[in-house]
Amino acid sequence: MKKLSARRRHPLAAVVVLLLALAATGGLYAAFAPAGKAQADETAQSLAIDEGKKLYTVGCASCHGTGGQGTTDGPSLVGVGSAAVDFQVGTGRMPAQQPGAQVPKKPVIYSQAQIDQLAAYVASLGAGPITPTDKQVDPAGANIAKGGELFRNNCAQCHNFTGKGGALTKGKFAPDLEGVSPKHIYEAMQTGPQSMPSFPDTTMPEQEKKDIIAYIQTVNGAETASPGGLSLGGLGPVSEGLFAWIFGLGALIATAIWVAAHTAKAKKS
Repeated sequence: MKKLSARRRHPLAAVVVLLLALAATGGLYAAFAPAGKAQADETAQSLAIDEGKKLYTVGCASCHGTGGQGTTDGPSLVGVGSAAVDFQVGTGRMPAQQPGAQVPKKPVIYSQAQIDQLAAYVASLGAGPITPTDKQVDPAGANIAKGGELFRNNCAQCHNFTGKGGALTKGKFAPDLEGVSPKHIYEAMQTGPQSMPSFPDTTMPEQEKKDIIAYIQTVNGAETASPGGLSLGGLGPVSEGLFAWIFGLGALIATAIWVAAHTAKAKKS
């Protein structure tokens, strides 16, 4: 029987067994490798949340509450998302120095790594807008003309048509957008900080946000000339025309008075 079994074994049987073993090994790797990577990512995220909670307790809890539920001194942070944290803390607006009509931009006190940790913790309190990637905010290839149209229709009422900012009611103001990073402009549109309305992707798609960013960067760029000379902060043709009319007419009146005062008749009298 042993001789018969040995005689019936195919010469490639060993090769088949080896291939099956390799396939099994590959299957095990495919089954466990992604799970291992997912577990590592989850661990890193948990560590970021833990570190962010420590930073939050020291710098934010006194106004926003120990669990982000909000207090009389600060709004709830549940559901604001990581994008709101990255914008507010990344521009130095938070932590706020003192209460007021509006929190102004000031020097940033946290590193980007710490800001990411704070954002991870706040994001864990409730789903909200996510910090955009570099690809999402890159204005390369954007339609600048379309961005200008979108900006004038949605933003110029407060920021004026070149993004120089302007006064609002009750001590509030729209900040100057010159020099603001594309990421922070994108996040401001996502989250609607302070008096600004929010423009989620359902209202203003990602491409339109990129078009607006490209317009802001172009109109405030060093290569963009102002053929009209003094721009008066980019207030627009109506207010700039009014300025020219008032001061131009005033100059004409002053000249007329001076001429009248220095005529021969005026000297004799």
